[in-house]
Amino acid sequence: MREGFRVEKQGMTKRPIPHLRWYIAILLCLASALNYLDRQTLSVLIDTIKKELSLNNADYGKINAWFLASYGVMYAVSGRIVDFIGTRKGFTIFVAGWSLANMLHIFAASVGQFSFFRFLLGVFEPGSFTGGVRAVSEWFPMRDRALAIGIFNAGTAFGSMAAAPIVSVIAVEWGWRAAFLITGALGFVWVAGWWVLYKLPKDHPRISEEERQLILSDQPQDSGNEKPAPLSRLLAMKETWGCVLVRALIDPISYFLLFWIPLYFQQKHGFNLKEIGMFVWIPYAVAALGNVFSGAMPRWLISRGWELNSARKLTMGLMTCLMLVFCLIVPQATNPVLALVIVAGMMFCHAGWGNIILPAEVFPKSTVGTVTGLGGALGSLMGALSQLYIGKIVDNYGFTPIFIACACMYPLALLSVYVLIGKLGVVRKVS
Repeated sequence: MREGFRVEKQGMTKRPIPHLRWYIAILLCLASALNYLDRQTLSVLIDTIKKELSLNNADYGKINAWFLASYGVMYAVSGRIVDFIGTRKGFTIFVAGWSLANMLHIFAASVGQFSFFRFLLGVFEPGSFTGGVRAVSEWFPMRDRALAIGIFNAGTAFGSMAAAPIVSVIAVEWGWRAAFLITGALGFVWVAGWWVLYKLPKDHPRISEEERQLILSDQPQDSGNEKPAPLSRLLAMKETWGCVLVRALIDPISYFLLFWIPLYFQQKHGFNLKEIGMFVWIPYAVAALGNVFSGAMPRWLISRGWELNSARKLTMGLMTCLMLVFCLIVPQATNPVLALVIVAGMMFCHAGWGNIILPAEVFPKSTVGTVTGLGGALGSLMGALSQLYIGKIVDNYGFTPIFIACACMYPLALLSVYVLIGKLGVVRKVS
């Protein structure tokens, strides 16, 4: 018998889990950690693979471009899929798909084969982010969404951080192919836990009535059956284009930091694979703190009387200013320890900017996945285009021009927030 949030099973009552929504955020964090662990496996191993298969930086750029091409297209498609079939089923399909794709890398032995398996990986990985943002909009009131998405998105840094030591140890002990096999298999463990634990707040048997009402009271239009708004309506809104443009400007930097920083330390500062495992996890750990800061700082300001809009924009402005400084001084660093510190600062500011949070602060949950997908799609396609040139630029001019280009993107993104999105924390009507 079911009464409210109590569920009778075999004569026993399941007690509610206090603050259950934060456990959901941690579950989402683990998904994004696995997502980035899988995609970062190649980045950690690329110097070893390049030597074994006689590849160059341009080849590596092409392989990354194939990943981002499919990733970009599927970012838009995955958002629409999640909005139609729901978060629970969507996550199950996408996590299982990318885990299998990562394991298939064990069969790669050429640029073409790596490109194919990276393309396949890119088909499934976007679902983690379109689904994650939607899950936060389902489980969190507006005041908590920036912090919840920060926690969920911190998994990207945790995964990148874990990749360096985990992948390097596996590769040293059993070879680089074993690293793809083992990291990919972890995703299926997560899928089993997800299918058991995730349900909507209105249906979850372990949520307290107080927490359920807190969540649902902030979603007065939530009937559980909303359909996504027509795409034509979303494309007619300047807020949509603001969210999309911000991703197009900043996401290519995400992929540069993800794919090229290990190689930067190998080529610029002479790190070997063991040293990559020992030290390059540090900037990604700092990025995790930046992700949490992107939501914790605004929440702290809100608790002291600030509006969400002012709190978030102040945080983004601070990160923009610091990022400019770090990007411009890192090319001057000749000491590897100093370079590691500066790159860690870059990672913190990049994550602290919180661009993925924006759709959940502007759109209703029934369209959050779609808008997130559109932004991620254009961001990924711009990232794919940049990857085609990064390798050539690095081969001919080094990393300095890339860092300078990165410095220019954040002020433009902040301007887009002010001009196109406008006030944050106010959900727009789209139907």
